[in-house]
Amino acid sequence: MQKIINALATGFFISYLPALVIPFKKNTGAGFLGTALSVPFVLLFPYHFMGYLLVLVLFWIFCIWICKKAKLGGTFKGHDNPKIVIDEAAGYFTAMMFLPRTWPYLLAAFVLFRTFDTLKPWPVKYFDRMPNAFGVVFDDVSAGILANIALQIFIILSHAGIF
Repeated sequence: MQKIINALATGFFISYLPALVIPFKKNTGAGFLGTALSVPFVLLFPYHFMGYLLVLVLFWIFCIWICKKAKLGGTFKGHDNPKIVIDEAAGYFTAMMFLPRTWPYLLAAFVLFRTFDTLKPWPVKYFDRMPNAFGVVFDDVSAGILANIALQIFIILSHAGIF
């Protein structure tokens, strides 16, 4: 069972790839790869507003459980171990919440989510400092919420003719 948990936590071990390519770099790129892996999976989410929200909340709960089990399994030491990337999926799926699933939005959500996740503005930094699985997941969820808000504002302004 621990091998399945580790596979899910690491994006089917995708987070091990950067360490092979860039072993000396602090930021391994695992978060980038974990987010990239999430892009096609967001297309499987329901298109209905409430369906998407329900699946998203259930995925958040699942991610918290996986992160907790992965750390308890002893494979991943330290807070928010970069090998755990399932939280990146939670953040990206949150960034895409209620947005059109077209390439411009998929890409914009990706870029904005990665930017907020990297820069860690408030409230991302608040959750990042929590020393538990909830904090590991919700720093990415909050980065996704910020990305989503930015894109929703863009949509509103573009419909108003400002863009």
